[in-house]
Amino acid sequence: RLGAQGTVLGGGRYDGLIENLGGPATPAVGWAAGIERLAMLVDAPSIEALTVIIALENDRSLSDAHKIMSTLRRAGLSADMVASGSEKKRFAKASKINAKVLVALNHDGVKTTINIRSATNSPERIKVQDALDGLTQN
Repeated sequence: RLGAQGTVLGGGRYDGLIENLGGPATPAVGWAAGIERLAMLVDAPSIEALTVIIALENDRSLSDAHKIMSTLRRAGLSADMVASGSEKKRFAKASKINAKVLVALNHDGVKTTINIRSATNSPERIKVQDALDGLTQN
């Protein structure tokens, strides 16, 4: 499928190479991989949009974010979080991710506040709300 540039992996024995370059006789092996070529051979699976993206707006709510993400995943929702980089830019970064529901977490010094956002009152948003309601009741 790659035509003239079809080699993906190559290698072999190079026992005489160091000696040919003026060094001592040294047994050797070598290999190389064409990562870009290998990637061209892999058929990309169809990726569904992520159901929930969590924007961690404050590092103090990290442990709560992990609990929330675990709860959402146990409820059958695909979930990920944005928890690195500038705290001020995490919400903007999360909002650019193709997810059906965005959950923003912030810590006010006393507790973590949860703000659920989605374009519509979709079944996914309702499922997220139900999962998080169960979390706050426990």
